[in-house]
Amino acid sequence: MNIDLHTSVEELTTKQLGDLGEDATARYLLESGYRIVERNWRCRYGEIDIVAQTPDALVFVEVKTRRSLHAASPLEALTPVKLRRLRRLAGLWLAEHPNARGALRIDLAAIEAKGRTLSLTHLEAIG
Repeated sequence: MNIDLHTSVEELTTKQLGDLGEDATARYLLESGYRIVERNWRCRYGEIDIVAQTPDALVFVEVKTRRSLHAASPLEALTPVKLRRLRRLAGLWLAEHPNARGALRIDLAAIEAKGRTLSLTHLEAIG
């Protein structure tokens, strides 16, 4: 999915770019039939970007936004260590939300930002 912006991503701070990526992902998920349960859930061990619900699954979505591909691509940025951390965070979120229902899934929203365009790739069940 491509999203056209009103400003160049080069003019945004890293935080603004990350927020833009998370907003774009939430919008994409809503348009795809997901219900957003929570955004930016934090505990002392880290943060879950988006928790969403489908009819079949509770989905923990990690959003990786990159301005340039000179560094690791958004897909490469999700290392095995980060994936283990996400699994742990999902377990901690579930402990705080005992009434949550559905199969569990971890997805990745990989966003590449260039010029005035965001390109979003959604990978389901990454780990």
